[in-house]
Amino acid sequence: MNVLSWLNDPAFHALGKPVPYSDMFGNILATATIGLAMRRSLWSWPVQITGSLLLIAASLSAHLGGNATRQVVIIVAALWGWARWNRDRRDEGAVKVRFATNAERLGLVAVMGAATVGYALFLDTVGWSWAPWPDAYIFVGSAIAMYAQAKGWVEFWFVWIAVDMVGIPLQINSGLIFSALVYGVMFVMVLFGLRDWWQRSRVNARQQPVLEGIAA
Repeated sequence: MNVLSWLNDPAFHALGKPVPYSDMFGNILATATIGLAMRRSLWSWPVQITGSLLLIAASLSAHLGGNATRQVVIIVAALWGWARWNRDRRDEGAVKVRFATNAERLGLVAVMGAATVGYALFLDTVGWSWAPWPDAYIFVGSAIAMYAQAKGWVEFWFVWIAVDMVGIPLQINSGLIFSALVYGVMFVMVLFGLRDWWQRSRVNARQQPVLEGIAA
């Protein structure tokens, strides 16, 4: 038995549906990633990468090609985010968080809308997913959330909320019950993360004029 076959073997059953090892371990690590991101820990990135590798196997077993591709993009984004946070820690001593500007927000929304439509049409054409529109929405939303997280924008939590609202029913309909349950737990964690980063951004905004005055 090869590793991929074992990963897609059921670890247990939830609500009458098998939960493969890849889905179980991948989602445990994905949950850990949210907690680590809340603390702005550099460990959030390698944990994210490992979890995404496992979720690729789970998505392929559920015939969700878009979701599997999403994990590949998440891995690439995580490598970039890891490097960026390392640089911020080295240059500033900490990962600074802030709200995006109005122009940056408009950019996120525009890219998310256009990319979702384009990728959904692609998935529908090549037949990689039985649910191309929600699959594309989650794929694009996850990539944008990772980008915003790497930039230290508070809005990244809002994007994850939007992704989870679609991801939970999609996972249920795909038979990935454990993933759906974990998405629910992650949704609650995201709300706490949003609150924490929101407060930190206000502290950083108050400190910035003081630091600029000292520098002057």
